[in-house]
Amino acid sequence: MNPLRSRAARVQSRKGLASAPAPLDAIAPLPQPGDYAAFLRSTLPQQPGGIASYPFGGERVWLKKAGPRHGRARYHLMALCARILRLDVLKPVPNPGGSAAITIEARRLTELGDIGLRVPAVLAQQEDGLLLSDLGQSGRAPGMLQDRLEQAANTSPAALLAAWREGLAAIAAVHACGAYLSQAFARNLVLCPDGVIGYIDFEDDPGETLSLAECQARDWLSYLHSTAALVDAASPHTAGAHWRAALTIASDAVRQRLALAARRMRWLRHLPASRRFGRDTQRIRAVARLLARWHDTDRRARERGH
Repeated sequence: MNPLRSRAARVQSRKGLASAPAPLDAIAPLPQPGDYAAFLRSTLPQQPGGIASYPFGGERVWLKKAGPRHGRARYHLMALCARILRLDVLKPVPNPGGSAAITIEARRLTELGDIGLRVPAVLAQQEDGLLLSDLGQSGRAPGMLQDRLEQAANTSPAALLAAWREGLAAIAAVHACGAYLSQAFARNLVLCPDGVIGYIDFEDDPGETLSLAECQARDWLSYLHSTAALVDAASPHTAGAHWRAALTIASDAVRQRLALAARRMRWLRHLPASRRFGRDTQRIRAVARLLARWHDTDRRARERGH
């Protein structure tokens, strides 16, 4: 017997066993279309990241996996800013992470959906994950308002302001229902194919620590923070008219908190404009500049009225 051939045969035999397909009864059956709970159970352990989309039963679904609690350093910095500016509306709302964040998001999506707002439907839920519907329709994917704003900014000031007004109207629609969002940044406003704007990202609940007026004022400031640099560079005067028009539905308490924010943040408009100091500095500076301009205009108009 050739020992080399015999050894090669043993190696090949082991390779064959290792690479042979598993018995059919060892392969877990694929979840049936519509069995969202089974899909969540089977897919969640295999997902490495926090969120991913999948085709399932002729539709697209999103799986959100419980993540770690956000770092405390971020909240300490926000709390410090809120104390310096003496603005409760800027107090940080911690994201608890883990199963608590999953529970919060499922609850908030259900509450907002029940009052007729366009949010992803909760298809299945377990302690460490959520399965959500997609906001696309008939095979058409949704878009992000942030992307539309950036594209419009490269077209013309009028195009930018038209897109910006859509976000203002979307936030006003939420507040008209007596509700509030969570992180009302332009990236969390979704352009559905039928023209309706939807809302995503509800892992924290400002209402657990803030009043309704503070939550709603926070929504306006969040949206402005995410868009101010674009608006300030385009047509701030016209944008001010749109801002005031959107706030006509706001309660007196919300408008008072925004006016207070304008006064307390006024000095921040003198922050350096250089990009060397980071995008956050530029955004805060732009927010302070716009609020100061718009609320100074309102104040002068009231004084002339008297």
